[in-house]
Amino acid sequence: MTRTRTKEQTLAWLKTISGELATATTKRLEETLPWYGDMPPGRRSAVGLVAQSGISSFIAWFENPDATPWVAADVFDAAPRELLRSVSLQQTLQLIRVVVGVVEDRVKSSNDPDVREAILRYSRDIAFAAADVYARAAEARGLWDARLEALVVDSILTGEHDDELPSRIAALGWHGHGEVSVLVGTTPRILEIDHIRRTARHSNADLLVGVQGNRLVLVIGRAKPDADDDEEPSIPFIEIAKRLEPYFGSGRLVLGPPVPSVVDASRSARAALAGFAVAGAWRRATPPVLADELLPERALAGDPLARQTLVSRVFRPLADHSSDLLATLWCYLDNGRSLEATARELFVHPNTVRYRLKRVSEVVGWDATGPREALIMQCALILGQIADPVSREPKRTPVRGAKRKS
Repeated sequence: MTRTRTKEQTLAWLKTISGELATATTKRLEETLPWYGDMPPGRRSAVGLVAQSGISSFIAWFENPDATPWVAADVFDAAPRELLRSVSLQQTLQLIRVVVGVVEDRVKSSNDPDVREAILRYSRDIAFAAADVYARAAEARGLWDARLEALVVDSILTGEHDDELPSRIAALGWHGHGEVSVLVGTTPRILEIDHIRRTARHSNADLLVGVQGNRLVLVIGRAKPDADDDEEPSIPFIEIAKRLEPYFGSGRLVLGPPVPSVVDASRSARAALAGFAVAGAWRRATPPVLADELLPERALAGDPLARQTLVSRVFRPLADHSSDLLATLWCYLDNGRSLEATARELFVHPNTVRYRLKRVSEVVGWDATGPREALIMQCALILGQIADPVSREPKRTPVRGAKRKS
């Protein structure tokens, strides 16, 4: 009976001093936690409400700890939802430490070991409750971020997006404001997204991840280097793709061309997806392969972007050139890349053909003497001729036994 009466007396005493404890807690929060004083009045009031709820919850828990084992979780129900977004878990634990410290200091005079033990047990429960609240909030945020990221990547792949795309990307924590490239490969059996993001961070790159069935899509971005920045230059996208290659499944891996910003990433995505669809047609392709290296295969498969790229990057610059570069390239490719046969057809010296082919390489960036690049350029000439058959008709001089000009 004595023990019960003592507990009842202690409980009555705790209820009597609850207001005093709440006032002392608010005062100590202002004295010991700088972030509390910097808060707007509304948020300070919400934090104080949580502290008072914690004291009331402790008294209820002390009255009957077995009947309400999770009463500590009710403390955070008094807090508005936006408070969880503005107060970190570390700050919450500091708040709990202050509240527990105030209660401990106040009850020392009672010399009641049951109260001290109750405070220890309750502080443990309240700490676990705080961790649980923040874990559930983080899990919900993670699921929301995953759904938002999937929506953003899908918008980039389809090219169907609105003015809200930049804000959605910013909500995902995208920091890049420079060039962007899209990498498409096969989905591995076990997808290690955290490892992929870590590798991207080590390459100073931002990342958006999307999984579409057997395709794994990565939107890779990087910040523009500052003119006054003494750090190392940005890592090329192809090098970043090589670092990320181990996280893809075996098979095709295609990197789209860089575009100025993430809102333009759909152009890179279209090229990468088209290249991914035909990458198996190039027998010697070594992943990761650039989408622009698959232009012939993409054009044959009906990709309008590839056809447009070939015509604009090869055919038109040569056709608009003042020299006979286009005619020389036509002849060279038609004659099986033979310098002598080309020289005979054009009535020029083989060295002249060499010089013109060098000029072709300088104009378009591809070397017609290589077998793969010759295929790319021949496709470009054919497509350009189809697009403009009259004004761009290739010259062909019949050989009639005439002497070659030196």
